Amino acid sequence: MGTTTFSGAVRSQDSVKLVSKNSTSGLIQDRTLHGNAAKDTRRYYLEEWFKKKPGLNAVSIIDPDADSASALAAYVIANRDFETLGTNMTTALTTFSATHGGILMTTAGADQDQSILLPHLDTNQTAWSGTQWGTENEVTWECSISLPAIDNQKVWAGLKLTNDQLVATDDDQAYFKFQTDATNSEAFTDFTLWHFVHSIGGTDYISRIPVTVAADTPYHLKIVIDSNRKAAIFINGIQYNVTTTSGSTGGTAVTTGTTKSTALTNDVDFIPYIGIEAGAAAAEAVNVHYQCISRNVFE
Repeated sequence: MGTTTFSGAVRSQDSVKLVSKNSTSGLIQDRTLHGNAAKDTRRYYLEEWFKKKPGLNAVSIIDPDADSASALAAYVIANRDFETLGTNMTTALTTFSATHGGILMTTAGADQDQSILLPHLDTNQTAWSGTQWGTENEVTWECSISLPAIDNQKVWAGLKLTNDQLVATDDDQAYFKFQTDATNSEAFTDFTLWHFVHSIGGTDYISRIPVTVAADTPYHLKIVIDSNRKAAIFINGIQYNVTTTSGSTGGTAVTTGTTKSTALTNDVDFIPYIGIEAGAAAAEAVNVHYQCISRNVFE
């Protein structure tokens, strides 16, 4: 489509999309945040672009009368909405990326060390956890992440009840996962691809998505839960089918398409998590470029 000039307002009944088209393949990719280039007044939106660096929970709590000057300095520069945690994680292991927009989270260097990003869970600290992101609220969640290297790691991003990367931990969840082997995790059939995991009342479903994970490649991951509590998934603006076959720990192959999950458990409130776990005694890292979430103003 060429450039078009309008003399009046551009109106659309449903939504406005920003798309890109591959000149060779003709593939159309949706590049719209929140699913609509014009935000809907009937929805509530949060966005995180990491203008401040997240740290451990302790740096976000300060007693100006008792804490040291260095503790106060750490508090001043800390992100007010997000924190990090994980095995052997420290505040210093999260930095602003020198080559990417956003933050770089790195593990400490031992096997099974973790770096996990989550909203502050302290009461009234942030709307990211103070607001309920329920399965009945038509939640849309998305992020953009990239991996500096592909060697020995587990990466997860999405909507969960806990910060654990293991599929079996949460009875209800909807998240993307990539891992390079089955150690301390699931025996996926293909360890080069993105997978989508969703669980409904303790029954697990794993969709094996035909997207190979590559180093230094941004992945826009998106989950859209509709009014029937069914989840649709997108990677880099392309929608993929969600499997309805349960119990396959290796993952069930899916293709591009519009098949959604079966209905998620009603009235389950999720927390957005993004994490990386090392699979050997070497530091692993993930760039988090941004994260967004929205829901209906009222369910």
